[in-house]
Amino acid sequence: MSASSSIPFSGERTGRRNARVLALCQALYTSSVSIDLTLTGLVGYTLADDKAFATLPFSLITVAAALTTIFASFLMARIGRRAGFALGAAVGAAGGAISVHAIFIHSFWLFCCGTATVGVFQAFAQYYRLAAADAVETHAKSRAISTVLTGGVIAAVLGPALAAWSRDWLAPITFAGSYALVTVLGLCSMALVLLAYRNAAPVTSGPSAVQQDVEAPRSLLSIVTQPIFIAALANNAIGYMVMMFVMTATPIAAVACGHTIGEGAQIIQWHLVGMFAPSFFAARLIARFGVLRIIGAGIALSAACGAVAITSTDLPHFYVALACLGVGWNFMFVGGSTLLAQSYRANERAKTQATSEFTTFACSALASLTAGQLLSRFGWTVVNTAIFPALILAACATLGYAWSRARAGTLTSAGAA
Repeated sequence: MSASSSIPFSGERTGRRNARVLALCQALYTSSVSIDLTLTGLVGYTLADDKAFATLPFSLITVAAALTTIFASFLMARIGRRAGFALGAAVGAAGGAISVHAIFIHSFWLFCCGTATVGVFQAFAQYYRLAAADAVETHAKSRAISTVLTGGVIAAVLGPALAAWSRDWLAPITFAGSYALVTVLGLCSMALVLLAYRNAAPVTSGPSAVQQDVEAPRSLLSIVTQPIFIAALANNAIGYMVMMFVMTATPIAAVACGHTIGEGAQIIQWHLVGMFAPSFFAARLIARFGVLRIIGAGIALSAACGAVAITSTDLPHFYVALACLGVGWNFMFVGGSTLLAQSYRANERAKTQATSEFTTFACSALASLTAGQLLSRFGWTVVNTAIFPALILAACATLGYAWSRARAGTLTSAGAA
């Protein structure tokens, strides 16, 4: 029996409390990642002999997360979310320390190891929203997911500022202090989880709840071929992939277009605000307009990012494009996560979440790895043009689920008649 399943469900209050704790953990995690996002491309550019590999250290965060995410899901099914989240934060703290040492000895490949280790932290942290959703009833899942993601608003405001503020902590070695702060944030997250988070058994609700608890889990193939899972995965994976693809290239592109490093950091800061600020009202929008309409709005806003970025490389266009990208990602990710949380039974949670998160991170890693190469060889316009085919796929998957749901409703009505 898994550690998490052996813990009795302690009620709706525990679910709400855990969501608030995980929102703080999300703030700490996103602050640490935003430091990497703001500075890692620039540090990589400084340390790398071949400048085309400048974005590799940041890309390895996502690669390591993709390689770790399946392990993280099944490990937490065995030892519980609390222990897993604490372990992930501890590894993230170690990654910051390795990065500091790499900068001191001017080692590009050791710096890659440090940022990859932070990716392990990301793999565990990506389950924050799903842990919150699993602990509440179906109608409250989007609200729980949004609550967790609101923690990113704090990081959006503070993360890039913390990166700039701490970069000379260990002067004369520039940027080493910022990665020391990554270690501090990881340790704070570990302490918060151990002190305040409580494991809670997943909530199974609805008329078939009791039946689901006693039924044997379905095969993974049966789960992933559901239209609801396909739509969830498409929006999670493609939304993340498009966001990472453009975001990874942005700091270097901004500097190459004549803007300062500080202006590049501010662009990322407003992008992060766009990513997480909608979480304050995304759940209410889903309740009012439906999850599919919000997902559609997210796809449209992500496409608007590409259109705006292609138009001009002046500073206002960078700001508007990355803000659209952030809000678009939020709507796609919250909507996709809401669908994902409804696509599995309690006894199917680990393998379904692992499949979704691995695919999402694999797509993100591919996007992040290719962004630097594409930017270096073909330029900013091509980077933004490349996102449109992926967004069309997400739209098709969402429309496919909408059609299947409408068809199921029609058949149900016909059967009742």
